[in-house]
Amino acid sequence: NHAGVTKEQFDAHWMPFSGNREFKKNPRMIVSAEGSYITAADGRKVFDGLSGLWTTGLGHCRPEISKAIAEQTSTLDFFSGFQYGHPKSFELAERITQFMPKGLNRVFYTGSGSESADTSLKMARAYWRKKGMASKTRLIGRAKGYHGVNFGGISVGGIVGNRATFGQTLESDHLAHTMLPENVFSKGMPEKGAHLADELLAMIALHDASNIAAVIVEPMAGSAGVIPPPVGYLKRLREICDQNQILLIFDEVITAFGRVGSATGAEEYGVVPDMINIAKQITNGSVPMGAVIAKQEIHDTFMDGGGADYMIGFPHGYTYSGHPACMAAAIANLELMESTNIIHQVKNNTAPYLGSKWKDLENHSLVGEARQLGMLAAIEIVEDKENCKRFDNSGEIVGKCRDFCYENGIVMRAIKNKMVISPPLICTNEHIDEIIEKVWKCLDLTAKSIK
Repeated sequence: NHAGVTKEQFDAHWMPFSGNREFKKNPRMIVSAEGSYITAADGRKVFDGLSGLWTTGLGHCRPEISKAIAEQTSTLDFFSGFQYGHPKSFELAERITQFMPKGLNRVFYTGSGSESADTSLKMARAYWRKKGMASKTRLIGRAKGYHGVNFGGISVGGIVGNRATFGQTLESDHLAHTMLPENVFSKGMPEKGAHLADELLAMIALHDASNIAAVIVEPMAGSAGVIPPPVGYLKRLREICDQNQILLIFDEVITAFGRVGSATGAEEYGVVPDMINIAKQITNGSVPMGAVIAKQEIHDTFMDGGGADYMIGFPHGYTYSGHPACMAAAIANLELMESTNIIHQVKNNTAPYLGSKWKDLENHSLVGEARQLGMLAAIEIVEDKENCKRFDNSGEIVGKCRDFCYENGIVMRAIKNKMVISPPLICTNEHIDEIIEKVWKCLDLTAKSIK
């Protein structure tokens, strides 16, 4: 069902992160959404097991957010944030800081998570120049890390498919990922792997700290397939960065605002970085927006070293930084999160219930491991459970599983050899029971299709 889209219209749209040729032969068209469900073009209600794309935790088409956007665009639809301001951008900035760890209280707006990543990296380099340490330019990411798709983000990102097509990127190095074989079947944060943070010491020995600007990691790796950090890993990274005058950036585009059961991953894991990147849940996915939240000392370094007051201390920003509609949407979203006490609900009820049910999927013949943390979960699809051996054609297998899911009423994401969910924060236990039932059924269908 093409929902009335013509061949010419299909041809005109070059779709992002999609197998365009496959999709246009068999399109999965969505025409509406409400709450935890989307409506397909053929009229079927499908449970949104991915919250849009890690974005729509409060459910689709919240009237409070839609109303706020409509009222804002009928009053002030747009004006430049360069040298001008409007009230809601300042109101939102202060409100965002209430969700951040103590000390992170300066908010710089962007239009997406990718823009937030690149902004934080530029901010890090420029900060050291302002401090008189201009040689500190090298950036360090992590294997399997995802920091968006702009040039800075793919430079520090560690997902090969996002880098290989584009050639030389920025000077960067990558820590090893933390997905160790001995941590298979861990529940929550794995006990082993904190020592991997010490790889940063080897990079410091190679390049010298005087040449390293920042380390950027996701506190919990999402796009690589829901990989929780080992106990003590993030704290060790913080210690090494402190000892060597290296900034620590947390990419919390997925984890911020309740997804891991706390306001931020930094809060959940008890580690305060120098900057936090956000996007996605900040507007409940209703309009595109991101931000970088920095420690006051970073902000003040730019202000104090910026020359005369009229001069631009940080020559960076985007046309849509602080867009009025985005500010209104984000304020309405954060008000809803507070009035519904949704983060407390996730931490104490919904996420524990999801975890108790998700682990049962390890009993399926195709599942090598079932991981869950907060309202994020993944299953590793394997050919041989005993040896956790992947299929040689894993991409094809998980693609089949994704299609079976959609046909049977649930959206899941296929990533290499993994199936991933990020269900709405507003899920009930009944919704989670529905998820497990449908996932099990689709695993059965996938197993039958490859025999």
